[in-house]
Amino acid sequence: MELPDAWPDALNLASPLTWLSLYRRSRQRKTHRVQLPENLIGSDKIPAYVLLEFHGLPNGNYSNSVARGYARGFDHVMLGTVLRARHEVADRIGPLGDALDIGCGAGAMIRALEAAGVQRVTGVDPSPYLLQVAAESSPDVRYLHGVAEDLDLPDHSQDAVTACFVFHELPPARTREAFAEIFRVLRPGGTLAFIEPSRHQWEWGWARLFSRYGWRGLYFRFMAFAVREPFVAAWHQLDLAQELAAAGFAVGSDIEGCPLRVVTATKPNSAV
Repeated sequence: MELPDAWPDALNLASPLTWLSLYRRSRQRKTHRVQLPENLIGSDKIPAYVLLEFHGLPNGNYSNSVARGYARGFDHVMLGTVLRARHEVADRIGPLGDALDIGCGAGAMIRALEAAGVQRVTGVDPSPYLLQVAAESSPDVRYLHGVAEDLDLPDHSQDAVTACFVFHELPPARTREAFAEIFRVLRPGGTLAFIEPSRHQWEWGWARLFSRYGWRGLYFRFMAFAVREPFVAAWHQLDLAQELAAAGFAVGSDIEGCPLRVVTATKPNSAV
């Protein structure tokens, strides 16, 4: 389905003045709101908290050009760390019947799950522009336009749920709702595995980061404060083990380094 252009799609990217204007806009202290095209199907289902310019991207991921550019550039900006982590998570989950990737974006985790032998993958994301990009590389996957806290899936329908850089972009109340919803759709014994930014690059000083992680620690600290993440501070303040336990999960592992934190949790076999 062809999606309508948003205002960034009309920009002349060949002009240096355009890039200067975008740079000045990105350096403003306020977080701009996304402007959805009037004829975008499903726009009424996108929650207000999603319609913020996360990472300072022009109009967020709600335009054809920015969604494609973000899909091409994200793993390069993250120096390949997230790319490796996705495959490690997918390989750890292993061959399964059904897996759901929340906030699937342009489909990178979906491709990792397919490579790990998952038979049926479902991807959900609030941006139809990113879903369109994902469908081009993985056309046999089922895609749902939606959010983590309101999944249009039956109870006990998934063997695993994955998410990459999703929960820190939700207000805490929505994160709690998302954990409960994930618990609902997982089968007993099913696994939740997710990747999030580490607290280290926000909370550690430059010297400590350099001592522990070298120049990469400095790079990711710079990146942490260069991009805007409206809910990341609240996310880092959550007691994650407590929040997962409250939803019914048993925490399996919680590994934190720089720049990533990788968490796995299980729905007990006795859960209904």
